Amino acid sequence: VFYGLTRPLVDGLIRAGVAPSLITTVGTLLVVASAVAFGVGEVRLGGLLSLLSGVVDTLDGAVARANGQVTKFGAFYDSTLDRVGDGATFMGIAVFYLLAPPGSVVYREPAIIISMVAIIASLLVSYARARAEGLGIDCKVGLVQRAERIIGLGLASLLVGAGPRGLVLEGIVAVLAVASIITVVQRFVFVYRATNGS
Repeated sequence: VFYGLTRPLVDGLIRAGVAPSLITTVGTLLVVASAVAFGVGEVRLGGLLSLLSGVVDTLDGAVARANGQVTKFGAFYDSTLDRVGDGATFMGIAVFYLLAPPGSVVYREPAIIISMVAIIASLLVSYARARAEGLGIDCKVGLVQRAERIIGLGLASLLVGAGPRGLVLEGIVAVLAVASIITVVQRFVFVYRATNGS
């Protein structure tokens, strides 16, 4: 359904001669803007920009495939900038808790730590898949991938904001951090079984 809805936009980008790498760059700028918005306390705006970056992130690959512009460098460029997005968003949230006025958030230090754990876990999710694919193993298993993280964080932030004293945002990040850790474990198990531990 999503690809059907975005197909006219993909066709328009192709007609306009927009390169997939430019779309990838715009998506990354949006996610960095999202991180900045989170960092300065504009949580709903951060959620909106995060969702927009996720939509743009699907367009580069679609344009490349539809226009016969799929390249190894393009895949590398897209994957690398996606990792920037993974880290930047949670970093922005950590900055939000770090700079929050005294008394405005309940658990400042735990929220910062949870955000840092979420950064590492989200990067490990992507790395585990990439390393497995380097070994010739298609490793798309697991509880949450990048799309689920973007939708979960972006939609909740847009609709609810940080919540009373920052508790809702902290809860969302904690759930995503735990889910990402579970995903990493699932991928470890999957690759172990696929390789028979050798």
